[in-house]
Amino acid sequence: MRKSMIGIIILSIILVGMVIPASFSTNDSQVVITYGETTHHNANYKNIVDDFFEKQAHVDMYKVTSKIITADQVNKISTSISGKTYGSDQIFSSALVDLNENDNLEVSVDKSKITTITGDMYISALKSAGITAGHVYVTSPVTATGESALAGIMNSYEEITNVKIPEPVKEAANNEIYTQAEIVENSNVSAEQLTDLVDGVKETVKEDNVTDHQTIVNIIENYTVVNNINITNSDVENLATSIEQIQNVQGDITNYTSEVSGMFNNTTDDKNPVKGLFDGLFN
Repeated sequence: MRKSMIGIIILSIILVGMVIPASFSTNDSQVVITYGETTHHNANYKNIVDDFFEKQAHVDMYKVTSKIITADQVNKISTSISGKTYGSDQIFSSALVDLNENDNLEVSVDKSKITTITGDMYISALKSAGITAGHVYVTSPVTATGESALAGIMNSYEEITNVKIPEPVKEAANNEIYTQAEIVENSNVSAEQLTDLVDGVKETVKEDNVTDHQTIVNIIENYTVVNNINITNSDVENLATSIEQIQNVQGDITNYTSEVSGMFNNTTDDKNPVKGLFDGLFN
């Protein structure tokens, strides 16, 4: 009896080793890193960023696909939104996207380095673009606002899924980030308050299918009064323009979402193959 039990246990362990697929460990093709070009070209900076990603995301940096986000790429976005231009020595923010973690969208921000954009802001902007799953990590070797990281994050999703995010959608999502960054840096409103405001207004606008600018302005103003948030008329106008832009690209967002629907939100039991296997073997 004792020998039989030992034999069954040994056989079970052998079967586990044979059946567990290689994808149980992180699938390298589902992970992409985008480095700000300033960071990538400085060995010390890159080591700092790589160390953060290794410790937080538990990835083998030698096996992960990486790309460089240049100042030219960032300026194509920023100049049309905020009027800011950056030099090749000013692009520090770097991001890692892991689509292996595919139940929900999660963003981990290195708060010791990213000073303005919060995880919730990234989540809000990514959801505006139709991205609903994956784990995103954002850091920088030096203090940075984090605005330019969104371009790299969306670039990473395109690389992993092999599906292009429509340009109007990218512009709308980036406009949301830049607008919020501007307000946080120049007002007394906290990042958390602003994110709640934007999410609440976007939800109302989407549910009621509001496209009129003044109506969106009124919704924002009502929200600020009810929640005792003090922002300027200029901030309200900029937020309304940003949310209006998102509302106007809903068709593109829907098309993109349908293209990647099979890659996001894979919440089947296959996510944890070992659990089901061990339950069957040892019950």
